[in-house]
Amino acid sequence: MNFLKRIGILALFFLGVSWAVCNFQGLANKGEFDSIVLNFKQDIAITEVENKINKISNKYNQKIYFNSEFSQKERVYVLKGNKNILKNIQQSELKELTDYIEPNYQYHTLEAVNDPRYSEQWNLENINIEAAWKQAKGKGVTVAVIDTGVSRVPDLQRTEFVEGYDFVNDKKDATDDHGHGTHVAGTVAQSTNNRYGVAGVAYQAKIMPLKVLSAAGYGTISDIAEAIRFAADNKADIINMSLGGGGASQMMEDAINYAHEKGVVIVAAAGNSGLSSASYPSRYAKVISVSALNANNEKAFYSNYGVGVDISAPGGGQDKKILQETIDPSSGQAKMAGFMGTSMASPHVAGVAALIRSTGVKDPEKIRKILEESAREVENDKLNYYGFGQLDAEAAIKLAKKGQFPLRLDHDLLMKLLMLAVAYVFTALFSKSIRFTDLFHLGIVLGSCGFFLLKLVDIFDVPQWPLRLVSSPLGQWGNAIQGSVDINPIFA
Repeated sequence: MNFLKRIGILALFFLGVSWAVCNFQGLANKGEFDSIVLNFKQDIAITEVENKINKISNKYNQKIYFNSEFSQKERVYVLKGNKNILKNIQQSELKELTDYIEPNYQYHTLEAVNDPRYSEQWNLENINIEAAWKQAKGKGVTVAVIDTGVSRVPDLQRTEFVEGYDFVNDKKDATDDHGHGTHVAGTVAQSTNNRYGVAGVAYQAKIMPLKVLSAAGYGTISDIAEAIRFAADNKADIINMSLGGGGASQMMEDAINYAHEKGVVIVAAAGNSGLSSASYPSRYAKVISVSALNANNEKAFYSNYGVGVDISAPGGGQDKKILQETIDPSSGQAKMAGFMGTSMASPHVAGVAALIRSTGVKDPEKIRKILEESAREVENDKLNYYGFGQLDAEAAIKLAKKGQFPLRLDHDLLMKLLMLAVAYVFTALFSKSIRFTDLFHLGIVLGSCGFFLLKLVDIFDVPQWPLRLVSSPLGQWGNAIQGSVDINPIFA
């Protein structure tokens, strides 16, 4: 009876943890929008589609239009509307005629500050770029910069460009009118060894400029998703998205999966809100999510961390920023500027991915694996500030050249297994009268290592402290939530 009572208490505990996890509303349901995306099924007659569109247009007195010239094939329409209109349409007969009806969320640039002060590129030294350049410079690789556009400033004159597109204004000229995209492109492939300006990570790579963010730095998921498909269809090898926001999107995820299946490596900024979860689109499974480091190799104060973060790279801080040549949006003139943000960290990873690609590694999952396995591992990263570690271009190229990617064993997991084994051996040797009941086994596990295999569980949009709590031994519960060892002695 006592055993059943204890099992009941344990079940209630896990029920409480499950309730906390399941009732947490994360970024998937957050975000701003003023329009709605409707994706009609391919097997519905076009006459029926047009009839429904006209009815919706008349009902809400709003024009429904193709998102761009590329939308007709996919039957992607956009309607101006708010949450009430979205709810009404999602509950109408259109639900059966569409693959999805969802908010056309607005994403935005992720740089934290725009203040040029420093002239040294500490960030390139941080990732050991000079040693990597001895073996690869990105030649033959195309990097799509999905951003505010890219302007051919003087320090991009020697960088090769391929044709892009402006999805904001529906035209081929994807010139930057903000400055963010040009700065990001500079980190990827600024013209180097040209006796002018600064350097880029993969300076022999080609840039594909895709403008999806306006002069104000905002854009919609429909434009971003179409830019992803455009990049994949036009032979881009790497995509960098230094943008993000709240709000999950099936349209976006479908585009990401489409590009990934076509062999494209997709890299995105984790976000600048200082939250314990990456923003969209970086949190999708097929995207490499990048958090930011300051010049001291620590997590930048603004950087998101935790759930979804895969790797970290230089993003700058208040004292030292990331310097590249970009434009002054007020005049359109070129200038050297220091920015900071996860927007600046992401193109470092995209650039190194281009270096890896130029060595002959083409599979996007292999490139991801190389980036992860070659990263400088950070010990005691309990809150996942750094993902697999800190970007190391030299180590990545060496690993790519070897053609073999060893499995990195989690040191903490190995220690937990050892602790469990020691607990059983100690008990067997010194406590011969102990009864090995189910409750005893439970106590040994909880006391020595916790349910440590739950460390391997990765659930988006949930607070991670419940998982950290149950995956830690009782003596470490003091740092399960805050990541601090200060109150551990109380629990020990």
